[in-house]
Amino acid sequence: MSNSWTSGYVADIGYTYGYYTELNPVRIRLPFAYHGIELPPNGLACELGFGQGLSTALHAAGSASDWWGTDFNPSQTAFAKEIFQFTGRSSHLYDQAFEEFCNRTDVPEFDFIGLHGIWSWISDENRKVIVNFINKKLKVGGVLYISYNTLPGWAAFAPMRHLMTEHAEILGSEGRGIVSRIEGALDFADQMLSTNPLFVRANPLIGDRLKKMKEQNKHYLAHEYFNRDWHPMHFANVAEWLEPAKVQYACSANYLDAVDAVNLTQEQQAFLATIPDPMFRQTVRDFMVNQQFRKDYWVKGIRKMSPLSQAEVLRNVRVLLCTTKEDVGLKVNGALGEAALNEDVYVPIINFLSDHKSKSLAEIHSKLNNLTFAQVLQAVMVLSGAGYVTPIQDDVTVSKSKRHTQTINNHLIGKAKASNDIQYLSSPVTGGGFPVTRFQQLFLQCIADGKKTPHEWAQFVWSKLDAQGQRIFKDGKTLESAEENIQELMAQANQFAAKQLPILKALQIA
Repeated sequence: MSNSWTSGYVADIGYTYGYYTELNPVRIRLPFAYHGIELPPNGLACELGFGQGLSTALHAAGSASDWWGTDFNPSQTAFAKEIFQFTGRSSHLYDQAFEEFCNRTDVPEFDFIGLHGIWSWISDENRKVIVNFINKKLKVGGVLYISYNTLPGWAAFAPMRHLMTEHAEILGSEGRGIVSRIEGALDFADQMLSTNPLFVRANPLIGDRLKKMKEQNKHYLAHEYFNRDWHPMHFANVAEWLEPAKVQYACSANYLDAVDAVNLTQEQQAFLATIPDPMFRQTVRDFMVNQQFRKDYWVKGIRKMSPLSQAEVLRNVRVLLCTTKEDVGLKVNGALGEAALNEDVYVPIINFLSDHKSKSLAEIHSKLNNLTFAQVLQAVMVLSGAGYVTPIQDDVTVSKSKRHTQTINNHLIGKAKASNDIQYLSSPVTGGGFPVTRFQQLFLQCIADGKKTPHEWAQFVWSKLDAQGQRIFKDGKTLESAEENIQELMAQANQFAAKQLPILKALQIA
């Protein structure tokens, strides 16, 4: 890899069109209140290294925040600017390197700065630039979201990653492109593992991780593993890096991390409780759960709520069930593995939320007064962490954002006629993105066009597929005939009408 404008970062293949909900400032309210941290203002926001810009655009459309950002890749920035023009907000997206962007004189101070993943893939020089930017441009009271590959979870696999990138550079042919070189590196690693080296015998989970890699999107693998810089870090090292920016650790952006019962044994919880230093406690906790990826909120000037204020804020938090009650599993995956949820607590809450109308935690507790408020709060944290429940924003912001989300969603649905690259739409209710598959997006287009029945929806989608020579792939085979494709589309359209459509209406996407 060259030392050109890419600085060793993969640039000959586009990043995936992913959406990252942790970059949504609306999500901060629940975990901050849970931990008794004063809530920050929700205003100007910035994402450094925004990739294709989908998260930035969906958050700009769905919330009251103005967004700025940069990504060094001009192709990705061009796409981000294309979709951003449908957010109803002024575009402040650039294709500048971090140093160039951070030295701009027109960049304002921000209430929120987000970095998803990039911390692990950049040089120390760029980290210094980013820390300086946070120091200068994050407002007092503002929030930093940062996620990164973490030690000790990556310690065992780091040598394998080094081996594969060496293969891609030394034995891979530049003319074959990065995807072919990744495939060659994975095949080589497989062959090497088949010789049963002592390294693998000492690290028996290496084979499982390699198998999962082979099933993942090669575009994702290129950016995740095959950059020149790849530096998993201990939490303490990241804290040391961020110290000049004057930010303090607040809490995890992963709601489930706050629930010790699904992550730590009683013995581990008791041991952690003996550690007086909260930062060192985080480092020790990472060993207990073998942390591989952290998603953290930091604050410049953290302040604690009074118990009375915390109770009031928590009681006013509003949530909405964003799946059918039948699809809510009464098990959740934490660091300890699969944990069963208490049916006496969770089933009544799920039933109460099953009309997909927003409810405050106070309303839930009042309705289910046989449960303690602490039980309601923990259940909401778990259900939110599992993706079954979502926090929502205030009615005024929802009303103001709706026309912007409709505009950008219409544009994204237009793209779904040709591809399934983008599988999220913007919700004014959550202030962010929500998963909506390609066919579901096209069903929404049918409804907007006045087509009322699943049969009409299926026929419309088939007409778009057939015109492009596309066919549905199901159960390991391609459905070749029109009848088979229409039958499958009918099944999906009927399920959409019964299950997904009511939820999309509640989220004001439909």
